[in-house]
Amino acid sequence: MDGSVHQDITVGTKRGSDELFSSVSNGPYIMSTTANGNDSKKFKGDIRGPGVPSRVLHIRKLPNDIAETEVISLGLPFGDVTNLLMLKAKNQAFLEMNSEEAAQNMVGYYSTVMPVIRNHPVYVQFSNHKELKTDNSPNQERAQAALRALSTSHVDTAVAAPSSVLRVVVENLVYPVSLDALCQIFSKFGTVLRIIVFTKNSQFQALLQYPDGASAQAAKLSLDGQNIYNGCCTLRISFSKLTSLNVKYNNEKSRDFTRPDLPSGDIKLVLPQTESVYGDVMRVKILFNKKENALVQMSDSTQAQLAMSHLSGQQLHGKSLRITLSKHTSVQLPREGHEDQGLTKDYSNSPLHRFKKPGSKNYSNIFPPSATLHLSNIPPSVVEDDLKMLFSSSGAVVKAFKFFQKDHKMALIQMGSVEEAIECLIEFHNHDLGENHHLRVSFSKSSI
Repeated sequence: MDGSVHQDITVGTKRGSDELFSSVSNGPYIMSTTANGNDSKKFKGDIRGPGVPSRVLHIRKLPNDIAETEVISLGLPFGDVTNLLMLKAKNQAFLEMNSEEAAQNMVGYYSTVMPVIRNHPVYVQFSNHKELKTDNSPNQERAQAALRALSTSHVDTAVAAPSSVLRVVVENLVYPVSLDALCQIFSKFGTVLRIIVFTKNSQFQALLQYPDGASAQAAKLSLDGQNIYNGCCTLRISFSKLTSLNVKYNNEKSRDFTRPDLPSGDIKLVLPQTESVYGDVMRVKILFNKKENALVQMSDSTQAQLAMSHLSGQQLHGKSLRITLSKHTSVQLPREGHEDQGLTKDYSNSPLHRFKKPGSKNYSNIFPPSATLHLSNIPPSVVEDDLKMLFSSSGAVVKAFKFFQKDHKMALIQMGSVEEAIECLIEFHNHDLGENHHLRVSFSKSSI
């Protein structure tokens, strides 16, 4: 495939037969007059233009063995489905929504995100009928039974959705999939609050949080098994055991849409989290003309020596940390009324301080950075897979995991490298695990 086509595909503009980013032609479509049964007499043609809304939708190119429930599922994310007419002999169906607005939302969505059933792209457009009138034939009785059953189960399951967080695995990743592309696709079913993309077991994955379980349920129902691009990048969607995502940086790997003020994850802004392992960070100042350099004020000189001896030379985000003692004895805060572009931060009241209490036991747990991390304050409901999934969400490799035999509030987790362990400590120390438990992360002297 040549470069120009590949470029089109990666930005989601290539026309294709079964891709989420393809366009659907809503032009006139004349039904065949050779259809068997009375249904073809009722619906001799469907020539309503795409600009004339109706709450009845015409669905074409359905698979031969299509089930009523699969057709109904196309409409449920957008509102209640009030009637269904199946024309299986012609691979078509008519779906009636409870309102014209719901039908408009459905057509609008499927005009940019083509629905795919069993690897078959199907086409959705407005019908020229204002409402459906169905008879009591066996075919229609089955359709009505399915409608009642699925509509009821949809209401129940939407309310009782296991989580508002979805786990998304992209299989057959032929072309790159970006965080923004996933947001575009999933935002059709509700407001995407937070999203994290990562690679685990050589698979591109994402964790995505909605404000409610109903939106997550609707997205899973409609998108599971569909392709993002023509014949590839298949979505496999399940509910995550996580109830909330903790996003600390807004960049190409993570995004919190409720916190536009979050940093991008530059090295200068994660220093306090790193050095809290060896002491309490009071203030940080990024140098205006040398933004790759910073002054970090620790609580005392002993802590400064510990941070320097343990962290100097370590890799962080692909860069080597160089740490020396400064001639300055303190970091000055900007004078009132003077703006320094946010380059100076005061962390004196940070909740992340580990050494505030005199004689803290944390002093006895100071170790050099290692690939194995010590985890504590784990709530009873959080199991091994939950923690492995959490740490993998940063893009790191989890090599091993072990709970403490006598105390499941603590565990060891081994990352793929020391650098990955440092980045995971920065990312997940103080992570909210629910049940009023915030994860505690430190370097371990042990290995698994």
